[in-house]
Amino acid sequence: MRRRTVTPGAGLEETLDNLAAATATRQEAPAAAAPAHAPRRERDTLQTEFAFELPRGYVDDEGRVHRNGTMRLATARDELKPQIDLRVKENPAYLSVVLLAQVITQLGPVTDVHTGIVERMYATDVAFLQDFYRRINSEGHTHAAVTCPLCHGSFEVDLSGGRLGES
Repeated sequence: MRRRTVTPGAGLEETLDNLAAATATRQEAPAAAAPAHAPRRERDTLQTEFAFELPRGYVDDEGRVHRNGTMRLATARDELKPQIDLRVKENPAYLSVVLLAQVITQLGPVTDVHTGIVERMYATDVAFLQDFYRRINSEGHTHAAVTCPLCHGSFEVDLSGGRLGES
């Protein structure tokens, strides 16, 4: 692994962009060498966007209610970026607003979801989105193997709950 030094003139954004570009270039080369006729296996694919429906809905400036949207998986950059945000430093509770604004890709016809939109959402919807974020980004880690005390049958349970209010 090669070390990277960040100089005072270079910002975090620029360094992360350069690193991402270099990684993408390295990953494209082996992919190009693979035969074009090779079938793609289902386990080789990764779902990165997930649809959701808000319990109440976001009301825009024109009074339209938007309930359906999509959220993408968070990257390490998404989780690190809010840590340097001054609003988060002043009020740590603002972290979830900044984080949700980064990972929500669409809300109804709105594709430019920013912190102002998340700030104007109802608390119920923000709580739902926080739970949804946690579930999609920890997929596979919230399942536990359990045994029924009556029939001694084994099965798996999702500890995060499937619907709002479950746990």
